[in-house]
Amino acid sequence: MEILEPILILMAILAGLAALAPKMKLPYPVLLVLGGLFVGITPSLPNVRLDPEVVFLIFLPPLLYEASWKISWHDLKTYRKPISRLAIGLVFLTTTVVAVVAHYCIPGFDWPLAFVLGAIVSPPDAVAATSATKGLGMPRRTTVILEGESLVNDASALIAYRYAVAAVASGSFILWQASIQFVILAIGGVLAGLAIGYAFVWALRKVQGNATVEASLNLMIPFVSYLFAEHIKVSGVLSVVATGLYVSWRSSEVFSYQGRMLSNNFWELLGFLLNGFVFILIGLQLPWLLEGITEYSMTHLILYGLLVSAAAIFIRMAWLFVISKSSMRFGFANEATIKSKGELFIIGWAGMRGVVSLATALALPLTLQNGNAFPNRDVVLFLAFIVILVTLVLQGLTLPFFVRHFNVKEDTEKEAALERKLRLHMARQAMTFIDKELPILGGNEYIHNGLRNRFEQQIRYLNGSLPTDGIQPSLKTRNEQFKQYIFSELEVINFQRQEIIKLLKNDKYPEEMIRKVEGELDVWNVAVQSRLKIIK
Repeated sequence: MEILEPILILMAILAGLAALAPKMKLPYPVLLVLGGLFVGITPSLPNVRLDPEVVFLIFLPPLLYEASWKISWHDLKTYRKPISRLAIGLVFLTTTVVAVVAHYCIPGFDWPLAFVLGAIVSPPDAVAATSATKGLGMPRRTTVILEGESLVNDASALIAYRYAVAAVASGSFILWQASIQFVILAIGGVLAGLAIGYAFVWALRKVQGNATVEASLNLMIPFVSYLFAEHIKVSGVLSVVATGLYVSWRSSEVFSYQGRMLSNNFWELLGFLLNGFVFILIGLQLPWLLEGITEYSMTHLILYGLLVSAAAIFIRMAWLFVISKSSMRFGFANEATIKSKGELFIIGWAGMRGVVSLATALALPLTLQNGNAFPNRDVVLFLAFIVILVTLVLQGLTLPFFVRHFNVKEDTEKEAALERKLRLHMARQAMTFIDKELPILGGNEYIHNGLRNRFEQQIRYLNGSLPTDGIQPSLKTRNEQFKQYIFSELEVINFQRQEIIKLLKNDKYPEEMIRKVEGELDVWNVAVQSRLKIIK
């Protein structure tokens, strides 16, 4: 009962913030951090303290898996150069720069502790950026780079964080040994993740069609991947990312349409709850965090937080423009110079910190191996919260202005033409299947004509020549005729699913666009199955 009350309070706060976000026209992550701050100054709320290892296990694997579940492998491959420069090079540079600032400007911060703070605040959060720019039509390339960076930089920052925490515990850090261990951990983590992904794909094939079991397995995947990797002493973070990418890539083959729809909805809800819980949890802990800080005044703490925030923002902007100037192929080839600079600025200004930084800060151990308290743990948590608050509010609220100012927008006509081409391809392939294959599977000419009419209407519409009346011929009402028509629809749906799988394996269309069509196909499948139940 003691744990139930805080959970219900947290869910009520999250529901309220989610309802307020569209009315206040604020990005949801901005409202979350402000809500966390409000919770922190509200008296009489429960004091919730979680074991740091529990925080790391409960929050980070599903958050990383959700991000890798949504991103496209083809997009990661296409934009691997700008993503790797941001997610690896910039993360380690930001960690170092913030560590230097913290070491020389904040009393009591030795090098290991300074690197802990740097690693915590180094990875930006793409969810915050995309929430702030929702509806502004940002170029898909920009969004993909931000999302890809957010996925990979979480892994690199968390590995750096683990080394920094270990250095605080041991009091020593040898660079060349850490570099070798990093490579081993990274390669081992990726291999472990792929192995777990392959095992789960095999298991999902065995239970395909049972949506509840599929969704249950999908919930288990990130935790199993993380625990397995940690058990064999490799990177659990990279293992989860690799598993998520592999399972997502194979999802069209191994999930039934019911399992895929259930999993998508589940991960959307879980991502919402986890993001919200982390922000509210830090808010609930702010009062006793401040009570535990006696060496610094509030004024000095805020000043240090602003200083670290400025260092993180400045180094990101400088890195982007220096790299783009030294390398003319920063992922913006064949673009006008002014537009490229605008996109670079937007990518730089979109470096808001978010839920991963908070979860990592909360996961700091309470004590060292020798039993002593972790030095300045409360200060590190508070400074991380200040950096997140500053970047989300300052950058999050001004980002839409800069997007409009630099006119950084997607070519909507080009995007619409590509989607129309994809839909025409699917409709024409379905027509070919109906004419050549469907007669063999049963059904009469009237059924085939009914299905043809469906896709002929769609093709005419996509080509801009749909008749104004748009009246489709009615079907015979006899039960057997109707059943044959529905079974024929299912055959066409199954054929189109195979076509989706083929399209996902080549790089002709954006995966996001193909997933959209696949989602519509799932909805059609649900409607057909519902009609089938009526006549059984």
